[in-house]
Amino acid sequence: MTDVEDTVPPAGGDGAAAPSSDVTVEFAGEYFRIAPGTRFTIGREGDLAIDENLFLHRHFLSLEQAGSLWWLVNIGSRLSATVTDTEGRVQAQLAPGARLPIVFGVTTVVFSAGPTTYELTVHTAQPAFRETSLGTRDGGESTIGAVPLTPSQKVIIVALAEPVLRREGTGMSELPSSAAAAQRLGWSITRFNRKLDNVCDKLDRQGVPGLRGGVVASATNRRARLVEYAVASRLVTKDDLPMLDDPTLAGHDAPQRADAGS
Repeated sequence: MTDVEDTVPPAGGDGAAAPSSDVTVEFAGEYFRIAPGTRFTIGREGDLAIDENLFLHRHFLSLEQAGSLWWLVNIGSRLSATVTDTEGRVQAQLAPGARLPIVFGVTTVVFSAGPTTYELTVHTAQPAFRETSLGTRDGGESTIGAVPLTPSQKVIIVALAEPVLRREGTGMSELPSSAAAAQRLGWSITRFNRKLDNVCDKLDRQGVPGLRGGVVASATNRRARLVEYAVASRLVTKDDLPMLDDPTLAGHDAPQRADAGS
């Protein structure tokens, strides 16, 4: 996972849609076509006004064209976004001031502002990179998404990400509190917090940023970052939702895989 920066000439224009555009942004069932050579802004205000959430920047992201490429630029000052391909195999953390080229046919952008997680997709008709299915996996663990989790570690993430996973398509979801997630699992808050610490420590060791605690205000941010990463990387999916109703997980903590030691 990387922060990517490069030089992009400023793009002018007011973001007005044009039928000839080959770039479209999808959010909550709405589609916004971007005219070539214009600058499309996303945030609390802008061409795509996502939400009135005061934790969200007025202008957080922009899409700008430079030559033959479109770029996603973080024009905010505090928030980061997770950018990934549709399968979660390629992932980048877009920090304030950073920018990434849009090279996939469909690019997923996930970010959190306060207790709310947002997801949008960028579609391009002429991707610079075309994905190829590998068919079978070799069982290696060279990617962060391959980090082994015990069932009880994984179900914590599923409990926190449940609103996102149950949502159809892109949009916004409210993050449950630790107390609400613990209640959903039938766990004590003490057990939940201990397991959450273990999950965050494990992913932190794998290089996932933003999961270290240390300040009072970081509790919500840490949960939001965990959900953001897990959803974007496909560490958890809708197929994992039945885990929430599995009574054996209250006391089950065996590794999911024979090589799952940590």
